[in-house]
Amino acid sequence: MDSDKYLRGISLFNNAEFFDAHEALEDIWRAAPPENKKFLQGLVQVAVAFHHYSTGNRVGMRSVLERAIRNLSEPPGSFEQFQLAQLLQSLGQWREALDRNAPLPPLPRINGNL
Repeated sequence: MDSDKYLRGISLFNNAEFFDAHEALEDIWRAAPPENKKFLQGLVQVAVAFHHYSTGNRVGMRSVLERAIRNLSEPPGSFEQFQLAQLLQSLGQWREALDRNAPLPPLPRINGNL
């Protein structure tokens, strides 16, 4: 795996550059071994969801967010150092706020190691 591209994708996401984060992480996902595919696909989907949000597409955001949560809920493969519970909690708060048309929480952050 290209760790520089992975770390760049995470950094882009944490800087709210969601489209570019999606592009960087998608390259990692495509080349990943099978045991890491679902987890990385989930990260890509989180970036896509928040890109939709940044363009005002709440319906698209909510749909992709649900798929991301589902994929991230599976074992993370070799990414066990990843702070997955924290990310899933933040995504759950977003899902709930969107469903209730409530004020939105802070943007999620991706924290963890390779």
